[in-house]
Amino acid sequence: MRDFQYRTKQFLQGKTFERSTPLGPWLVTPDELPEGGWEVSTEIDGETMQRSTTAELVFTPVDLVVYLSAIVTLNPGDVIATGTPGGVGHARTPPRYLKDGNVLVTTVAGVGECRNLCRLEEER
Repeated sequence: MRDFQYRTKQFLQGKTFERSTPLGPWLVTPDELPEGGWEVSTEIDGETMQRSTTAELVFTPVDLVVYLSAIVTLNPGDVIATGTPGGVGHARTPPRYLKDGNVLVTTVAGVGECRNLCRLEEER
């Protein structure tokens, strides 16, 4: 999706393809959030690439909802994609990208993990 993501300075189009964003299948509510937040991590083939906590978000969830609701109508169940912790492959030197066969595991400690097998897209 990087080819779409870099068409403009906004990354939204690179984060909105169906089945490309690691979400669910769990839903948690604010009262379940432990003090200090949840640890969030991403591994590729067992190597940790990103690790932080939800307490380290640049903007608080309340700030995000206030700002975004001035732009769009938010409804129960809407997802606000906030980005990820530092360590993304494109920002590494040299850049690192997912390859065919990589196993990508996104984990929120205490909630669960989403495991994806990367496959090279067929040429059309």
